[in-house]
Amino acid sequence: MVPVVHIVGTPPTASQINGAILHHTLGNGDFRVFANMYKEVTIAQANLTKNNAVEEIDRVLTQCLFKGRPVYIGLAVDLSDYEIDVDPSSIKPLNLSLVHNPKDEHQAALENVLDLVKKAERIIAIVDACASRHGMMDKVLKFIEHTQLPVYVTPMAKGDIDEDHPQFRGVFAGNCSTERIQKEVYDADLILSIGSMNSDFNTGGFTYRLSQKKTIEFHTYHTKIFYAIYDKVDMRELLPDLTKYWPTDIIHPYNGKPYEIEKPVLDSKHQHEIIHEYFWHKLSDFIPENSIVIAETGTSEFGIFNMRAPRGVTFLTQILWGSIGYSIGAALGAALAGKDKNRRVFVLVGDGSFQLVCQEVSSMLRFKTNLVIILLNNDGYTIEKLIHGRDRAYNNIQKWRYHKSFEYFGDGLKQTREQAITGFTGMVETREEFEKAMTQVLKETDKIHFVEVVMPPMDAPKSLILTIEGTREYKKRERGTKE
Repeated sequence: MVPVVHIVGTPPTASQINGAILHHTLGNGDFRVFANMYKEVTIAQANLTKNNAVEEIDRVLTQCLFKGRPVYIGLAVDLSDYEIDVDPSSIKPLNLSLVHNPKDEHQAALENVLDLVKKAERIIAIVDACASRHGMMDKVLKFIEHTQLPVYVTPMAKGDIDEDHPQFRGVFAGNCSTERIQKEVYDADLILSIGSMNSDFNTGGFTYRLSQKKTIEFHTYHTKIFYAIYDKVDMRELLPDLTKYWPTDIIHPYNGKPYEIEKPVLDSKHQHEIIHEYFWHKLSDFIPENSIVIAETGTSEFGIFNMRAPRGVTFLTQILWGSIGYSIGAALGAALAGKDKNRRVFVLVGDGSFQLVCQEVSSMLRFKTNLVIILLNNDGYTIEKLIHGRDRAYNNIQKWRYHKSFEYFGDGLKQTREQAITGFTGMVETREEFEKAMTQVLKETDKIHFVEVVMPPMDAPKSLILTIEGTREYKKRERGTKE
């Protein structure tokens, strides 16, 4: 669900034609095997030649941008030596215009939704990942602000609606949500679900209890009204029309209490220990507006569920795929991409995940980034210990001096080029130490920082524990159905 162009260098054209046995192949002369593998994980593929390059590049890029998914381009190494004749009159911008919804189906869906809206008394909107993935947020905000509906987001859409927006009500993730949020959502008699992605972690372990009898789903390539599916009725065209024709007599400004994160009740016996209930509530005090926050798969991605998000913050997680170790490389990319816009990157990563990809810290120093690494040291794979294998050796890891990473990767050595300036690099074991370190991080915005946060090994965010419980119950129900 990310528009990435993967450009792959392939052997020279002559070698491919002759079926030469080359390195980086399976030794069978088949040079298409890897491109064929990518068909399963890309929306479009191209194997460029000097005759098709112009058309194929445009075709693949159009699919990438329009559908918001990755594409594959194979480029033989000898093609870079060719010059291609192109008729200037044939050069046109990529056609990214929407394909219009089928007229009759679009009108029927619109009328059906409006009819249900007129009959409902308590309408809410839930915004999910596919809204932002397909460039819908401007249209979603216009819809929300015109209708004055209370709006919730899912974990995958956290940050897509500013949490100080007067209509924002919180993050809905089934049983992982607060009792107040659950009550408000389940008390609604009509739910407008925009761009939903009902995956396990995004729904609190499949603990959504949204009745299909009162849910309208707006998707990119279809619309679902209760049990009826309107194929090819795209929300990108339907939602603006719904905004335009929304009945004015049912627009009532939301007058509920402003959204507030519930303050955790902390055990006074462990008032200095850095536990998750304290950490995620306090962390938001140190995240500036318009920052980029990257949460690693595991405890971090669940910790941000109910963390307060400052205005303009972008959250990046892998809630759907869930690959541990992705966050460090992603943070490097985000830091480089956000430099021109002066957006600072905060990456939250566990000790186990960090051990998979720590070498990217070297590039963070080399490219003079000013990001902030906050490493949660809970002595192993806590999420795996909670799911299964609390005492299993395979969930333990070698202890490292994580906060010494900058030093290991060359900080302090004489370099042939400039590198990042390091700020705070240390281990914090108490709340006082953490807050002092983060205060320094906030002040020294031109430096790269490494804050190693020591946590109890089996402590975890409440949302993670509830998701695990929900997933277990779901699996029990599945087994019962099959039996």
